[in-house]
Amino acid sequence: MPFIHTLASHLVNQIAAGEVVERPASVVKELVENSLDAKATSIEIEIESGGSKLIRVSDNGIGIHKDELNLALSRHATSKIRELNDLEKIDSLGFRGEALPSIASVSRLNICSATANDVHAWQLDAGKDPLPQPHALREGTAIEVFDLFYNVPARKKFLRTENTEFKHIEALFKSISLSHPQVAFRLTHNQKVIYQLRAAEDESQQRQRLAQLCGKEFAASLVAISAQSELISLQGWAALPTFNRSQADMQYFYVNQRAIKDKVVSHALRQAYQDVLFHGRHAAFVLSLQIDPKQVDVNVHPQKHEVRFRDSRLVHNFLYRSLNQALAEVQPEQQINSPAFALPQTGNETQSIIDTQAPLAFNSATYSQLKPGQFKPASQGSVQEQIQAYSRLISPADAELFTTTENEQIPPLGFALAQLKGIYILAENQQGLILVDMHAAHERIVYERLKQNLVDEKQVISQPLLVPLTLNVSVAEADLVEAQESELASLGLQLQRRSIEQVQLRSMPALLARADAEGLVRDILSDLLEHGRSERISEYQNEILSSMACHGSVRANRRLSNDEMNALLRDIEQTERSGQCNHGRPTWKQISLDQLDAMFKRGQ
Repeated sequence: MPFIHTLASHLVNQIAAGEVVERPASVVKELVENSLDAKATSIEIEIESGGSKLIRVSDNGIGIHKDELNLALSRHATSKIRELNDLEKIDSLGFRGEALPSIASVSRLNICSATANDVHAWQLDAGKDPLPQPHALREGTAIEVFDLFYNVPARKKFLRTENTEFKHIEALFKSISLSHPQVAFRLTHNQKVIYQLRAAEDESQQRQRLAQLCGKEFAASLVAISAQSELISLQGWAALPTFNRSQADMQYFYVNQRAIKDKVVSHALRQAYQDVLFHGRHAAFVLSLQIDPKQVDVNVHPQKHEVRFRDSRLVHNFLYRSLNQALAEVQPEQQINSPAFALPQTGNETQSIIDTQAPLAFNSATYSQLKPGQFKPASQGSVQEQIQAYSRLISPADAELFTTTENEQIPPLGFALAQLKGIYILAENQQGLILVDMHAAHERIVYERLKQNLVDEKQVISQPLLVPLTLNVSVAEADLVEAQESELASLGLQLQRRSIEQVQLRSMPALLARADAEGLVRDILSDLLEHGRSERISEYQNEILSSMACHGSVRANRRLSNDEMNALLRDIEQTERSGQCNHGRPTWKQISLDQLDAMFKRGQ
């Protein structure tokens, strides 16, 4: 049996490197984080051969003193913590003192640094000369990593192609650059400049950086997020729901400027987008959470990708409430110029903006009959007065008024011109032509009213049926009705079990009194069966209300009068989240005059 023995220091470092250094991008991460901790305001990253040949990170930070260069390459040597209490309030990106010795154990490492008081810099070749040598470097630090894994062949063979490894570095570069907008960054690969980012101090410069890193369409679709409570603050950007992705590849979240992945955070952000995002799509955002370091443990993962919150419920509720409210407050005037609401000039939309196969269950209802009270337009005057004013604006004698003196009176979505195929409303606004999917738009309006009823009244206002409706259902559905009768009543449905496979409906939500009652009940029972027992109903209440709103919305092929169309436009402008229906489909699109001119080649 082998004797117990102490591992050699170089072997200890290589084992530690297995946790810290997974691939070239891991080295870049550790070195750049050290630069940021050194208060650098400018960082340059030079890569050759995907990082396997050379990784060079240089900065203008505070530097390392000559006498501490050797110590910096020792395990567990750090300037960032000194005692146990410091672990409870870590405010730096690095703190374990493992990065440099781990990297040096699997590569040829050279470090050169100068502090503000040094006449010149000092350079140290790890593993070669134990004494630092003079070097003509400006203030700051430059670290070169050559031939990564040259002495660990088993690790080197797991490296991917040069292009793949550089893509990992590029993804990391984007993440770090987005979390530190005040720092200037430069990234080169094989002597080619890939990114040159200036320090971004104000909102305009930050949007420019977002456009450089994530694309102009993303940058043009952003909602600024700013929320604060006693212990937490949230800053950053969230894309409108109409800008979404097939995968979660444009989701950047930071805690105290550290990029992290956390189940609590992910769930809260998904919930904030839950009824405005199309099924199977993913939101896009760049969000930074600032929290007292004492309230978060960052020492739970070797690569520091995960954190543990002391009060995860507080964090979850704050994130959900802040983002959900910000998305709800977005107004059409903020969306008019967003690419997400512009009609594509080329190619086809992958998703129709209306489900033309949906059952025509509510053809007899008009928009005005569904309204809970007297319509109050956003601008002055009644709907009819708005239409009359608009007629005067577009008369030949006064056509110029539409683009000059009366601009301030023109609502964001303009005024209705016509209805197309009983499906779309065409309206003219200041920018050009608006296309509205009337079912999708009205579905959102009814849905928001149902939710507001729950907030204001604690339950949906109910209206008795003249003749109770008896339905044959499965035993499981009848059991559900019997077990959850009170929960169903809170949704405005007085539904009772009559026999083993029979239930009876006695009242409906007042707002949906003319809806297809049987179809509505069956959809709700199906939702409840799918989502679980009564203790889970509150969690899925919005999904049930969404189903109710879908049944209660004006359907395709329903002809609306001009009054009804203009009333719908004004309600879209006043309703939260009105840019998307409950399923995440867009409710309207803007076609600008420039787009129309291009279609007809005007001026060419």
